[in-house]
Amino acid sequence: MSKMQKAQYLFSLKKVCLQVFLISMFWGISYSGVAQPKVGEALPGWTEGSLDIHHINTGKGEASFFILPDGTTMLVDAGATNRPKPRVTDAKPDDSRTPGEWISRYVLHFLQDAPREKLDYIFLTHFHDDHMGTRSSEKKSLVGGDYSLTGITEVGENVPFGKIIDRAWPEYNWPSPHAAEYIENYIRFVKWQEANEGISAEQFRVGRNDQFVLVNQPAKYSNFEIRNIAANGHVWTGVGNNTRNHFPPLESLEPSEYPGENKLSCAFRLSYGAFDYFNGGDITTGAAGSWQDIETPVGLVTGPVDVCVANHHAYYDAMGVPFLQAVRPRIHIIQSWAPSHPSPSVIARMMSTWTYPGPRDAFSTNIMESTHTVIGSRIDDMKSRQGHIVIRVAPGGNSYMIYILDDSAESFRVTGIHGPYSSN
Repeated sequence: MSKMQKAQYLFSLKKVCLQVFLISMFWGISYSGVAQPKVGEALPGWTEGSLDIHHINTGKGEASFFILPDGTTMLVDAGATNRPKPRVTDAKPDDSRTPGEWISRYVLHFLQDAPREKLDYIFLTHFHDDHMGTRSSEKKSLVGGDYSLTGITEVGENVPFGKIIDRAWPEYNWPSPHAAEYIENYIRFVKWQEANEGISAEQFRVGRNDQFVLVNQPAKYSNFEIRNIAANGHVWTGVGNNTRNHFPPLESLEPSEYPGENKLSCAFRLSYGAFDYFNGGDITTGAAGSWQDIETPVGLVTGPVDVCVANHHAYYDAMGVPFLQAVRPRIHIIQSWAPSHPSPSVIARMMSTWTYPGPRDAFSTNIMESTHTVIGSRIDDMKSRQGHIVIRVAPGGNSYMIYILDDSAESFRVTGIHGPYSSN
């Protein structure tokens, strides 16, 4: 190493140490007077100015609960797959309640610290059971609705909410009419809630940044935004609210060639100051340069983020190299429920500095023993392999912590603390 290189290295090292020191001081000062979480203790509730993102683990699908800086609340997905073992992991905390019940109880617990015990938004990324509810359910609505309680419909009946947003309202017929019973059940739920509870339903509007907005004190947090990136093959261009259609016209395709449900997923980027977070549902990659690859154009327009929820649970058909090189996340969140989550080649490229440079940490809600056996040491390198994953962004968005919560009971007990991380 030359003298010049050595000097540059020492300067960079001092800069990193100073950043870590300042962040640590920031958290100590910003949260003075507020109970700090410790391993073994219950996670303290949300406080105004903070951004909390809870990745709730039931072992049966995806569910993410947000408390935004002004107390606006949002639930993204509420999965409840009933696929049999060994294709799925164990229910969490256990199977004495349904996934929808566990999600409802989790959300209601943390809503106690929000301005009101109500979800401002329920948002469904796409129509698959591990994101919306099981293919069959014997539990019926208790308020008179002509729908069954499963996943998102059960949460919507247990927790008051104001607006529901999905990719296909109101016709639910693109690219073709939905025939699956669990989707029909969800549609009946939406229509009943509109007619009887006065909730508002909307279709996800690609390119917009004014659909998911702060409802309490928006002017106070002008550095907060949720940008709708993609859905149904339409992708934001990065200019204004303009979009383009990545898919070919349906009339040029045979019905058997229509894009599958995963490729139609809604994708969004949440920004709070310097902090950026991405969730793309189950978008997938495909042959380079083909319309089957929706992941790459979504990644290119999203740009670098601090936290990325792994597309399609880090399954073999997602998290391609071009996407990873575009978003370059510091943190990977894998919401997993099957032995194929993550796939060996996918976690390898997610963690490799050959894919993109710099440090990165990976967290998963579940890692099954069979997955660990197949993948081996790369799984050992993950920061956490079990539990609810909570991201808590400091007021202003310049730094964040990650807390792992015990998913074996409703103690909301912290089992792991990671950070502080500096937002990029």
